[in-house]
Amino acid sequence: MDPYTDFIDKNYKPKENDLVCLFKVKPANDVTMNDAIGRIASESSNGTWAELTTLKEHIRKIRARAFSIRGNYVKVAYPIELFELGSVPQLMSSVAGNIFGMKALASLRLEDISLPEEYLKHFRGPQFGVEGVFGRIFKMKKRRPLLAHVPKPKVGMTTEEHADVARQAWLGGVDLLKDDENLTDQPFNRFDARMKLMFKYRDYAERKTGEKKSYLANITAETNEMIRRAKLVKSLGGEYVMVDILTAGWSALQTIRNECEELGLAIHAHRAFHAAFTRNPNQGMSMLLVAKLARLIGVDQMHIGTVVGKLAGSRREVTDLDTEMTTAKIKQHLDVLTEDWHSIKPAVPVSSGGLHPGLVPYVMKMLGKDIVVQAGGGIDGHPNGVMAGAKAMRAAIDASMHGESLAEYARKSPELKAAIAYWGGRKPV
Repeated sequence: MDPYTDFIDKNYKPKENDLVCLFKVKPANDVTMNDAIGRIASESSNGTWAELTTLKEHIRKIRARAFSIRGNYVKVAYPIELFELGSVPQLMSSVAGNIFGMKALASLRLEDISLPEEYLKHFRGPQFGVEGVFGRIFKMKKRRPLLAHVPKPKVGMTTEEHADVARQAWLGGVDLLKDDENLTDQPFNRFDARMKLMFKYRDYAERKTGEKKSYLANITAETNEMIRRAKLVKSLGGEYVMVDILTAGWSALQTIRNECEELGLAIHAHRAFHAAFTRNPNQGMSMLLVAKLARLIGVDQMHIGTVVGKLAGSRREVTDLDTEMTTAKIKQHLDVLTEDWHSIKPAVPVSSGGLHPGLVPYVMKMLGKDIVVQAGGGIDGHPNGVMAGAKAMRAAIDASMHGESLAEYARKSPELKAAIAYWGGRKPV
């Protein structure tokens, strides 16, 4: 008897508390689709290559079952008893563990997981979410996209140089100043010194502009050090921390989410490293699932891409990410499963990666106004300097909010006019 065939049951109807995974499967040469699918469901639950004398009926009852096969797409249902509630690492070790290394598969991609309410309720989700970020942190009565800036070059500037770029950007109209993903605590720009100077300039910019400003401090490090850094940010009057969620890891993110609840800090999630396993459409795991798990754990903001910027990502992928981060109930379509988020708050999508003023109208038309528009080179690369670059980006947002073309609005914004003349509608590569 083939020990894998017991894990395929096309008559199975998922129970209310089952987790359902959607896989895209390509069997290896000389391996049938059924053989490949049986191995996926088996190895990700409680089966193996041999018939087991230890596989008693109460164990067999909670096996995974592949129940839907359409072309290369397979749905597998997992009884909730297979999982440690409240642990994303255990979830990923189960449904995205050994199966990716099986010789019976030419390629395998985990597209999505539908999570039941019984599983969801063991996670906190975003502490602030969309309403909290715009209403509680920024106290906005009339919504517009928040403008974020990442000083460039990413690394190499001294603490004083980095903070001076921040000062100019804040004064030019930037709301959020963000560290880049690889700037943490280097000899040329030490974390603690940067925090003290950045918050000093943040406070100065608030006094000068009369606007709320905030700083997304990259605390990514070993977990205990991240906690120390988060506490320092709080002591200096910060509202946010930033975490490279994939390089730090799911465990660290869950720990920081709990710590941030105590500190009252929002979490900005950077997705550095994701494309190593999300970019190949036939292998790895989808970026949509990365975003979903980040929302589950509780980030308040998350990078989703731009379509028109320098990073890969189709319009459908970016809009699906936007929907997954912001919507209470997700409808099934193509390679996205249904989801009811119940009490889990939405998170703010961050559109970033090669943006400049000429691309802002496209992004806002695609994603709306409850977003963060983030630019690095699109501000620091402005021909008239950092402050002019910030003013140009802010003017581009204002133009879209007022329903005016950039050319029309540029008549009252020399900074925007210069940006349009310099970049036009160029799409970086």
